[in-house]
Amino acid sequence: MQAVRRYLSSFMNSDRAVVGLSLAGITVLAWIYLIREADRMTSMAMPQVATWDVSYLGFLFIMWSIMMVAMMVPSVTPMIMMFTRVNRKRQESDRTDLLPVGVFVLGYLIAWFIFSVGVAIGQWALHAMTLVSPMMSSTSTNLAGGLLIAGGAYQWTPLKHACLIHCRTPMSFLVTSWRKGRIGAVIMGLQHGLFCVGCCWVLMGLLFVAGVMNVLWVGAIAAFVFIEKV
Repeated sequence: MQAVRRYLSSFMNSDRAVVGLSLAGITVLAWIYLIREADRMTSMAMPQVATWDVSYLGFLFIMWSIMMVAMMVPSVTPMIMMFTRVNRKRQESDRTDLLPVGVFVLGYLIAWFIFSVGVAIGQWALHAMTLVSPMMSSTSTNLAGGLLIAGGAYQWTPLKHACLIHCRTPMSFLVTSWRKGRIGAVIMGLQHGLFCVGCCWVLMGLLFVAGVMNVLWVGAIAAFVFIEKV
């Protein structure tokens, strides 16, 4: 028991604990938002509005951005923890500077925020064509079927394979692409994030099949992404 206590005490005082708990907190907060927003939209029984104004486009961007945090942070955690370890070993000071880890995560999320801009505009356009309901699910069997076929077909493409291999070999990425400093950490995070977007962007389109705010469907896709990458 004393050995276990010493290990737990050492872990809780380490940079891995700080990073791990921070990532867990971010993920939990993102999921709380999604669950509450899905419940709010269901209880409001949103009417069939003809148009969405620009302010609603901003809401869509925020919603997709938070959803990407909830879905992707768990699957990128092994990479972040490995980055944390390498960052510690490369620093000469006894006190580890965790800011590079934070900006690495920021760079990673920027890639998904850029994706969120595109998918929010796409959803806005689909709604204008009455192909997506205000509840954010497909109203067209052709669209739903096309998304499912595209999601399956993309799994077998060379681009998918190349991006997935990158996501599955974090140490190789850190060895070959390491950049010094905080700016370098942002660039590394963005680069890794773009590979992840390339790996998973088609899968995100499947959210329109059962509903973007269908929490069970969101969780199922997030679990698939996590299993696939690790």
